[in-house]
Amino acid sequence: MAKLYLVPTPIGNLDDITLRAVEVLRTVDLILAEDTRTTSFLLRHLGIEKPLRSHHKFNEHATAQFFTETVAAGQNVALVSDAGTPGISDPGFLLVRTCVEQGIEVETLPGATALIPALVNSGFPCDRFCFEGFLPQKKGRTKHLERCREEERTMIFYESPYRVVKCLEQFAEFFGEERPISVSRELTKKFEETVRGTIGEVLAHFREHEPKGEFVLVVAGKPTKKKRNETEEDD
Repeated sequence: MAKLYLVPTPIGNLDDITLRAVEVLRTVDLILAEDTRTTSFLLRHLGIEKPLRSHHKFNEHATAQFFTETVAAGQNVALVSDAGTPGISDPGFLLVRTCVEQGIEVETLPGATALIPALVNSGFPCDRFCFEGFLPQKKGRTKHLERCREEERTMIFYESPYRVVKCLEQFAEFFGEERPISVSRELTKKFEETVRGTIGEVLAHFREHEPKGEFVLVVAGKPTKKKRNETEEDD
């Protein structure tokens, strides 16, 4: 029986792709790509030639059923995003749900995603955390941040370089300038950088240094009553 494979791709360094991912891409009948140009570059790097079709956020509602039927008809299909694991702030959820609802097997390969390296690198607790992805750009953004204000787990956000300063300004407003934060950019790439400190300190840094690249912002959770008491005793 044919399957839908979800295949993570490197978030920067092309050498981070797994051997299993390469084997799946070599053996499937069709590859669905968020951007066929980006995926074509990766496939050329790997020496793989396969048919490519577009599956992105602008057409996934219209194509999910069609590609589900493609797998049902006997073709093994791989879904990739431009970088990282499909479905994590990228297209994939609708197609997976449609396949699952229709009894078609879905196999997800482990692999690259930006949130885990940024989380572990932050030095914040990793045993319990919540992934917030991209905040709403307009409607619902304030209410979302109000809910996050009371979150005691480590929080992980994605942001574009064009909105990082605004995002940090809002974090300072809702979480307080003294809340610890770790901001990673260009993970696995040549100019990878992580800036740690309070929200106020990191905001000052990126006001002075133009943000470039893709960003992951890891924010410490709200201190619990127990932690606050321990801090007060230490003082």
